[in-house]
Amino acid sequence: MVVKNMHRAFALLLLDVAILCRVFVATTRPNIILIVADDLGYNDVSFHGSNQIPTPNIDSLAYGGIILNNYYVSPICTPTRGALMTGRHPIQTGLQSGVIVASQPYGLPLNETIMPQFFQKLGYRRHMVGKWHLGFHKKEFTPMYRGFETHYGYYLGCGDYYDHTSEANEEYFGFDFMRNTTVDFTGIGQYSTELFRQEANTIIQKHNTSEPLFLYLPFQAVHSGNLPSGKSLQAPTKYIKKFPHIKNTERKTYAAMVSALDDAVGSIVQTLKDKNMYSNSIIVFTTDNGGPANGFDGNAASNFPLRGVKATLWEGGVRGVGFISSPLLQTKGYVSNQMIHVTDWLPTLYTAAGGKASDIHNLYGIDQWGVLQTNGKPVRTEILHNIDPMDKTEAIRVGDYKLLHGPITGYWDGWYPPYQLFEKSGYDRMQMSAYKRTNRSELGILQETAGKPVTIQCGPKPANASTNCEANKVPCLYHIPSDPCEYNNIASSHMDIVTKLVAKIVEYKSTMMVPPGNKPFDPAGNPRVNGGIWRPWLD
Repeated sequence: MVVKNMHRAFALLLLDVAILCRVFVATTRPNIILIVADDLGYNDVSFHGSNQIPTPNIDSLAYGGIILNNYYVSPICTPTRGALMTGRHPIQTGLQSGVIVASQPYGLPLNETIMPQFFQKLGYRRHMVGKWHLGFHKKEFTPMYRGFETHYGYYLGCGDYYDHTSEANEEYFGFDFMRNTTVDFTGIGQYSTELFRQEANTIIQKHNTSEPLFLYLPFQAVHSGNLPSGKSLQAPTKYIKKFPHIKNTERKTYAAMVSALDDAVGSIVQTLKDKNMYSNSIIVFTTDNGGPANGFDGNAASNFPLRGVKATLWEGGVRGVGFISSPLLQTKGYVSNQMIHVTDWLPTLYTAAGGKASDIHNLYGIDQWGVLQTNGKPVRTEILHNIDPMDKTEAIRVGDYKLLHGPITGYWDGWYPPYQLFEKSGYDRMQMSAYKRTNRSELGILQETAGKPVTIQCGPKPANASTNCEANKVPCLYHIPSDPCEYNNIASSHMDIVTKLVAKIVEYKSTMMVPPGNKPFDPAGNPRVNGGIWRPWLD
């Protein structure tokens, strides 16, 4: 009897130890805050040298963390978001061509396991605040059925920042805002950036810190609003008034939208600190694609001096604003020049959370956690920017060289300085002086947190920069480290490299290609026949 009781006591002790170990592991896993800015241009943050738009809160995180200076995303929204969630390239998921618009009945395939589902295996609480844009024709494609415990936000790609309607065209117009699986009208009249800030803060404030938090925060900012109705750019007046030095109305409003986003980021960081969660948190910040500059897509972003805009395969379309920031980083305060792709975030963060990236199969993404922790030797040597069989475009980066092929020239393929740079005239310089007088506190934050802005040096622009690439006829080749602005097509003098990169694209086509999932509008999904709401209609 004594021996039996001893065995029972020992078994109970082992059980208690196992429970304590699980609790300890859960409480020591880092909180992960994944912030996505929508359509943010490379030249629209001051840590990249923007002298029009100060972003002190974003800068503070970037300078205190690791600025990603060789970081790439897809050229447009849906492909990047699918890649971010799955760690797989859009050509592996059928999301490589354009974006999901209105009632197109397709989405990120249901056989794909996505980021919150992986983090669920590690004991994370999983919340999403903001934009989905990965399909909603059936409820199974929406966030609440794909690993998130809560979702506060919207399904489509864009909409009005105040009334939260989404207008694909005059025929397809409806309300697009949900709390979990229920239509939520309570935010009508309130600016979405502020709604998402408040919701994120509430989630953090209510979080049980004995469990790790995964918060996915894809903001609406700074995408344009409803284009057909003419409300393309929207911001609260208090933010617009901060930019008297920008005369152009669209650029001024865009700057205000960025500033509101920056304040939201600062507020969320402060809430993490107030909750004593910041010291055990990892914050990733990324854009989903390059900025739509100078009127493209109704917007006023800037990627200057990079070439091209959103939805193009030029550097201005695919070179992303990005950083990782955390007190947990062993090495930080540096600029990473290691090649990093948006698909790398899933295996990287899964490793940071204590998981094994090798448990996630069929990835295009590479675990970069060790590289980032030590500023170590690069582990990625190539990036397939895209292969789009619908518009017949393709681009790849291998080592220092980038190849583009297809009808990419003649379509927003130039270099677009931001509207009304204040250096251009004495008037604008006076306006910038006025900005400095009226925004001393914000500029003070910039001075306190400033590192050296990471800027791009292009070198001299040849006279034939706009004409020396005819990629619709033959592939064009650029040496990106020495020519980041894609001035000099060197294909004719480096045909051996062209041949190598073309062969690499052929290899991708043969081994990874999934046909695009794009489908035409389904009239049954029109809000006109669904109570004025964008909601799943094929359930």
